[in-house]
Amino acid sequence: MGHRALVAYERIDGTYNLHYTHWGGLNLRLRHTITDATPFGSDRPTKAGADIYADLTSGVAPERVQEEFDLADCANAEVEPLPQVADVTLTEAITDHLDYLIHEAFYVVDREFEVTAYRTLWFGLQYEATCVEDSPTVGHGALQPTCWHEGEPVGDGFTRGQFAGMKQVVGEMIDRGMFDREAALQYLQGKLFATTDDEVRVSLAV
Repeated sequence: MGHRALVAYERIDGTYNLHYTHWGGLNLRLRHTITDATPFGSDRPTKAGADIYADLTSGVAPERVQEEFDLADCANAEVEPLPQVADVTLTEAITDHLDYLIHEAFYVVDREFEVTAYRTLWFGLQYEATCVEDSPTVGHGALQPTCWHEGEPVGDGFTRGQFAGMKQVVGEMIDRGMFDREAALQYLQGKLFATTDDEVRVSLAV
């Protein structure tokens, strides 16, 4: 199934291009493999990768890039070199394009190649509460920043397990009639903010 993620690359105009990676969510590995020499994550630098990154972040249309470059030269890249979406704000990225169920992680790469890795936490409760039939997935969750020590994400598995436990409790409360959907989401947000000192970003689809 893969470990899917989205990567947001900052452009020179301050907006972002969103790229898909099929395995980039695994152990948040892209934090180390995305560099100025390997902008799309790879075990070896290529001129094509560097040139494609430079063109895309300077505003060249993805269609033009596809015409001018042989994408086979980026076959070892972990991130797809052509963006799924170009020229969006970071807010638009996390509210209109990030799928908190499908994408396990979200990365932001600034112009200096500082890579910030977030875990995605989906607010959907359809698997925890029998009376909830479905939940939005795009733009409906939280981004949890990750702490690092000696190159390893600290408490990553614990964070995800803790959040899953919170959702189980909330699901039971909904089924017992103690919460409606709005109250359940407020409770989840409150518990999430209370259990971390990091800056959590929340997006709630209507």
